[in-house]
Amino acid sequence: MSLWNHWLQAVLALRPSCTRTRTFLWMLLALAGLCCRSDNAGVTSFVRALSFSGKAYHRFLHLFHSDGLNLDALTGCWLRLCLTLFRPFEVGQRLVFLADGIKAPKEGRKMPGVKLLHQQSAGNTKPEFIMGHSMQAISLLVHGAAGQVAAVPLVSRIHEGLVFSNRDSSTLLDKLVALLLSLSGVCKRRVLLIADAYYASAKVIQPLLADDHHLLTRAKSNVVAYLPVPVPLSRGKGRPRIYGSKVRLQDLAKEGGAFLSAPSPVYGDKNVLVRYRVLDLMWRPVGRIVRFVIVHHPQRGTIFLLCTDLSLDPMQILQLYGYRFKIELGFKQAVHVLGAHDYHFWMADMKPIRRGNGDQYLHRAMEAYRAGIRRKLRAYHVHVQLGCIAQGLLQHLAINHTAAVWYSFRSWLRTMNDAMPPSELVVSMSLNTGLQEFFAVCSLTPGLKKLVESYRQYRPQYEGQRLAA
Repeated sequence: MSLWNHWLQAVLALRPSCTRTRTFLWMLLALAGLCCRSDNAGVTSFVRALSFSGKAYHRFLHLFHSDGLNLDALTGCWLRLCLTLFRPFEVGQRLVFLADGIKAPKEGRKMPGVKLLHQQSAGNTKPEFIMGHSMQAISLLVHGAAGQVAAVPLVSRIHEGLVFSNRDSSTLLDKLVALLLSLSGVCKRRVLLIADAYYASAKVIQPLLADDHHLLTRAKSNVVAYLPVPVPLSRGKGRPRIYGSKVRLQDLAKEGGAFLSAPSPVYGDKNVLVRYRVLDLMWRPVGRIVRFVIVHHPQRGTIFLLCTDLSLDPMQILQLYGYRFKIELGFKQAVHVLGAHDYHFWMADMKPIRRGNGDQYLHRAMEAYRAGIRRKLRAYHVHVQLGCIAQGLLQHLAINHTAAVWYSFRSWLRTMNDAMPPSELVVSMSLNTGLQEFFAVCSLTPGLKKLVESYRQYRPQYEGQRLAA
């Protein structure tokens, strides 16, 4: 029961995102369903997890399409709540954000935004091409209770598949930067963004630098840079030179005598020495000096890192980039435990798409049809955003209330260590044990108990057990 009280205290901070109390109560129930359901079969799993009757199904569907829930306000409330629930990982005075893309497989022929996507992963369980939604996500890096770090999901949006105007030339990079700047505007903090090599582009770096943010990413192996121009003793005629001699990082990586050795700061490495070289070079795509770090790892090979913050130590750059995989771990939990992308909202009036189709162009469609597409796309975003919040709430309980989670855990694990923060799955199972008791005595939210009683599925064979609890 104490777990649900901590959970509810956090969720109450999201109340300003709903215009009506009734909408907030249904959002609270949707979050409860996401946090403790045992299967990921869409909205019907909420009904089963909360022991509701079938008439609650359409109420949940209406929540995801309701105008009473402000998506932008919900995202802002969640970001501000994360900064109070967790201890953010900071570099100087900067928050550390992680960014990456994720592809959610979808087979619906009447789902806006579904298109043919290519997966670069070499895993046996992932086909090379799928139909689905292409999303970009941003997470906040935070400190754990025992010195670890974790990635708390902040926001995820579908950034591909729909073209509402043929004049819109914005790319995935432009859309991610806009999403990041909106988050930094909410928290009013400077940010260090960590991302993979796909985001090593001037389209990302220049807007970030314009707002005093920085990027840390992996550079491509064929990157070319230029030595800084020496300051002349006296200025001659003509325009001063900007770029010095051209160098290739692949060639610099072969100059073994220029490398230094140091213990590896990468998370999980023990008794591992790495060899590194740091160079501040002019990079033509952004027209300014950036810091390159070449690292030879004995097991992982050679990696080229790029950072726009020249004040960071090379080993600190390597350590920070090593934390990038935390967002990948968060994706795994979101897919397999939370089911944040397991929505099945179809649009009955939509023209069916065929397998292998690309972007859906809507610049010639009727305005009513375009409005219907936007409404359905917003429902997807609400579902994914609630999934991010539910996952963050489970991480909050795991990190800040570890003992209470293990005390409520009524199952068994082969490798259980109650001194360490549990996984999201363990927290979900712990919450599930006290759900009905929480509904019976939920006094912090007026109207919730009455709402639950009106939609609860009455089963006489279990009623005595519920009353005894």
